[in-house]
Amino acid sequence: MEVKLDKRYPLDVDAVRAWTLLADVPATAGCMPGAAITEKIDDTHYKGSVKVKVGPANAAFAGDIEVLALDELHQTLQLLGKGSDRGGSSASMKLTATIEAGETAGTSVLAGQAEVIVNGKFAQFGGRLMVQVSDMLLGQFVDNFRVAAAALPAPQASAAAATAIGAAAAAEPAAVAPAKPNEINALAVFWHLVKGWVAGLFGKRA
Repeated sequence: MEVKLDKRYPLDVDAVRAWTLLADVPATAGCMPGAAITEKIDDTHYKGSVKVKVGPANAAFAGDIEVLALDELHQTLQLLGKGSDRGGSSASMKLTATIEAGETAGTSVLAGQAEVIVNGKFAQFGGRLMVQVSDMLLGQFVDNFRVAAAALPAPQASAAAATAIGAAAAAEPAAVAPAKPNEINALAVFWHLVKGWVAGLFGKRA
């Protein structure tokens, strides 16, 4: 099953700091609940994991991340991620993320397009539910991304200062990473969707 996403998220942080964070792949991955970079193979290849919890049951997905493009001029990052679990489920995602200048000073926009392919037991939920779950997870990711980007030092006028900021972020990613859950609580996600469905049902009846 394939799901395509095209999202734009306004950020209350300047484009310099937003791009500094986005270009730091481990720090960006750390903004996703339950996700982490576990090993750096080289500058463009990483190994990572995602933990998922449904009630008392736990699952762990392990996979590979490849940086397909890192375009500083256009502030664009392109990634390809593939992973699987021991139960036979697998997923892949091709992501293109871009930082754009905001409409007002000190703001920016995180724009992203993703193609997600899911196989195995998770594919049975259907495209519509997968899109809803993805929207929730992306919302959590952006909230963490905003906090981490805002925690970076304010940009300076000189290019040298901007370079120093990027070096500091790469040297100490833990200092700017926001607190986040250690795993994705899929039960909470499912309950949120059920409440939304019930509210919509009664709203239509009214």
